[in-house]
Amino acid sequence: MLRVERGSWDQLQQPAKLIREKVFIAEQGIAEADEWDEQDAISQHFVIFDQDQPVATARLLQNNSVGRVAVLQTYRGQGIGQMIMLDIIDYARQQYRPFLYLSSQVHAISFYEQLGFMVQGDEYDECGIPHIEMQMPIRVEI
Repeated sequence: MLRVERGSWDQLQQPAKLIREKVFIAEQGIAEADEWDEQDAISQHFVIFDQDQPVATARLLQNNSVGRVAVLQTYRGQGIGQMIMLDIIDYARQQYRPFLYLSSQVHAISFYEQLGFMVQGDEYDECGIPHIEMQMPIRVEI
């Protein structure tokens, strides 16, 4: 039984940190100093739980930027990344945000394109991993 929880860093720090440490620091080799920043304290966080086990996380910054999207390796390929992104898009729509943007790892471009994001600009390096900016307009359903 999968469920998405939304909340502040105070509410979701423990499960979000667990996932980000496994995916970004241990698996992808990103330095701890590059993973943690002041944005966590002021972002909306999303965590997917399988029963009581956190399996995916992401955050939405006040400037409409989606970041730190991570799914535990054993849960990939099951639609969980799509599930968390659709929840973020729904949340943004409820808040009447005009658009979302993100910095995608290049290997994930098609995943975000399927959700409605479009590539903006040129590829660049972030923490030793090729990235590209992507943006998606939010259409409010009436």
